[in-house]
Amino acid sequence: MSLTIRPLEQGDHEAWRALWTAYLEFYESSVSEEVYATTWARLLGDELYDPNGLVALVDGKPAGLVHYIFHRHCWRTDNVCYLQDLYADPDVRGTGVGRALIEAVYEKADAAGCPSVYWMTQDFNATARKLYDRIATLTPFIKYQR
Repeated sequence: MSLTIRPLEQGDHEAWRALWTAYLEFYESSVSEEVYATTWARLLGDELYDPNGLVALVDGKPAGLVHYIFHRHCWRTDNVCYLQDLYADPDVRGTGVGRALIEAVYEKADAAGCPSVYWMTQDFNATARKLYDRIATLTPFIKYQR
């Protein structure tokens, strides 16, 4: 198996949309056409705090994605990185795609001077949590939302 991780490109739109839709469906969620269009434009944007995206290619075919955002933090002087969305096609799970995407975000964060990368997942996401437990530290925080 050949695995390549690279930044999203304009020509990835159709594959990105299919992967992100599958990710949203996993979490029993959906977004409007406006959100798809806005998110895609931001992922390809060049504003300092636009989200960023990487795609995993397995044997040349898009098989995973990750979105991440750099932002300021009130408890430190350096920025931090929020890994917002991570998805690997079910056909490639267990092959290292998810780990490679997370490690690629770690590399991007290090290059940007962001020593901290964090993310959330649902407690029932047992398969992904096995990976997360190997490459990160579980925190005791609970999320609240308006």
